[in-house]
Amino acid sequence: MNPSPPATASASLAQSSPTVGTFSERDGALEWSGRQETVRLEPWGPDAIRVRARLGGPLLEDLPGALLDGPPKTAASVAIEAGEASLTCGAITARISAEGMIRFAATEDGRELLAEQRAHFWWPGPRLRTATGNGYHRIEQRFKAYEGERLYGLGQHQHGLLDQKGAVIDLVQRNSEVTIPVLTSSRGYTLLWNNPAIGRVELAATGTRWVADSARQIDYWITAGDPAAAQRRYSAVTGRAPMLPEWAAGFWQCKLRYRTQEELLTVAREHKRRGLPIDAIICDFFHWTHLGDWKFDPVAWPDPAAMTRELEELGIKLVVSVWPSVSPLSENHSTMEQRGFLVGTEYGPTAHADWPDVREGERIHVAFYDATHPEAREFMWSRVRANYLEPYGIRAFWLDACEPELKPGFPANLRYHAGPGLEVGNLYPRENARAVDEGMRAAGEEEVVTLNRSAWAGSQRHGAALWSGDIGTDFATLRRQIAAGLNVALSGIPWWNTDIGGFHGGDPDDPAYREVLIRWFQFGALSPIMRLHGFRDPGLPLGPGMTGGPNEVWSYGEEAERILGSYLRLRERLKPYVLAQMRAAHEEGLPPMRPLFLEFPGDEAAWGVADAFLLGPDLLVAPVLEAGATERTAYLPAGARWTDAWTGESWEGGTTVTVPAPLDRIPLFLRDDARLPVREP
Repeated sequence: MNPSPPATASASLAQSSPTVGTFSERDGALEWSGRQETVRLEPWGPDAIRVRARLGGPLLEDLPGALLDGPPKTAASVAIEAGEASLTCGAITARISAEGMIRFAATEDGRELLAEQRAHFWWPGPRLRTATGNGYHRIEQRFKAYEGERLYGLGQHQHGLLDQKGAVIDLVQRNSEVTIPVLTSSRGYTLLWNNPAIGRVELAATGTRWVADSARQIDYWITAGDPAAAQRRYSAVTGRAPMLPEWAAGFWQCKLRYRTQEELLTVAREHKRRGLPIDAIICDFFHWTHLGDWKFDPVAWPDPAAMTRELEELGIKLVVSVWPSVSPLSENHSTMEQRGFLVGTEYGPTAHADWPDVREGERIHVAFYDATHPEAREFMWSRVRANYLEPYGIRAFWLDACEPELKPGFPANLRYHAGPGLEVGNLYPRENARAVDEGMRAAGEEEVVTLNRSAWAGSQRHGAALWSGDIGTDFATLRRQIAAGLNVALSGIPWWNTDIGGFHGGDPDDPAYREVLIRWFQFGALSPIMRLHGFRDPGLPLGPGMTGGPNEVWSYGEEAERILGSYLRLRERLKPYVLAQMRAAHEEGLPPMRPLFLEFPGDEAAWGVADAFLLGPDLLVAPVLEAGATERTAYLPAGARWTDAWTGESWEGGTTVTVPAPLDRIPLFLRDDARLPVREP
């Protein structure tokens, strides 16, 4: 389509030096140009609009981001008038003034969803750029704040907030802090900051401000609708998760760490001897010869083929830890350095963290392979394929330390294939998962599951499960994981879990910790993925020979084993229901773990519940989060009738109830006529 003639209009006298831009229509998109800035609004899927803005030149089309290539075909209309232009795409309409100010409204009734806000009546406007050199800027994008607005998503954080209004969130990847820059509002919109730059988002009472420390253009995507509709739209344009394999919906056993082949097999055999369900067991770090060799150390793991055969006969999948770091002692380091496959630096050598390597008494400086480099991804995968997949049939991988875990964390010093560290640094964990996904599919494998410590927007399309990182081992930490998991769910990642019992410590012989472990195990049994892990007391210092205390179901005493075993069996009974929710995530983009308001957006009280959740549409889970508690108070959303899954007592929704919660019971409520096998036959 040829561009329509530009239209101009007068600007507001509120500005001492007004910018009067011109409007044009280009291939179904609406453009505004003024004062060397170009702003493009274009339909990007049903009920959704993508906005890009650049200063000093045409828009850049090849910058890394979260959106799939090419916009879905979408009916939309552009209208250009003397003082304003608009783009309507289904339920959302964007209006841009002659001065370049953007406002988003619900098409049906014109209700304002979100609007840009000036920093000052004169200068700057809503889009501020401060030059950092060579065409890069520190970028700020400002929007209005609204009284009573609630804001959710933004990945995974340990602040314990479900509603993050009022928070300042760093946009940077750290262990247990996962940046996924998508925000869902109670006002009826969801916005993706389509930019992997290091920065922050400020959700203040005076306005919302997105900041990129160094980038070349503004890029965001917005859709209108309730949270469930927004999840469908967002997952459609960033990619939906594949279907979770049946085994991955079961129980994963892990600890830091099984040091030998025989130690790992002994645990697997004992599970079967005791009749305890188990679907996967994890071979953790330091099983390798050197970091970056990506292969078993034959001293501790002398016959991986026999190990995997025995596990297969037992019906247990082996998951192997694969780190992205490469030791200078690795057989691959020289090749990768010469080919440019390691993350570069602006200053200093190619080394990003100090870490103990196998058989080395001292820490050495290791590098990270460049997951944003297509050939580097292929090389890393070629080693994983040759050393795990092809000889032993290992098909599931734990992608640990994939933030990447830099020491010190100085992204400005990094140089990736995709761009400077400040511009693209948050992209790394997604591209690391992509390496395994693309490699597995090229090898003809249909099922891809990786367990990741970090993620970015779109990680879900590569079969990436996320866990909440190296966290504490007390009730306060457990409580924070519920809000973290719900915000992850609203960030497009359906496969999520925690280290059951937490990570840093926990004495299996301490009655107080046993209570934490039991309550956490109950929560884990009702999480999207169920995995027991931790560095239990007493733990050895960090190094090749380190391990923690015992962390098996039978490690916590007879009473605990009885209770934990009952929840393993509950998970088995619920596995078909869990897999049905994974099917909904795969086909529709709806997460298995849901905040109450996802199903009940019309219930105002449901928007504030941060200590309970829905597993799928029909099962309300209210974990016990306090020491010594024997009952639990829970809110039941209006619009349904709820039945205590243990006792059969029922209530109309819109009420708060208190139910018994002895140590062996997590309160569970069934919606309307739902029938799930909660009680053991």
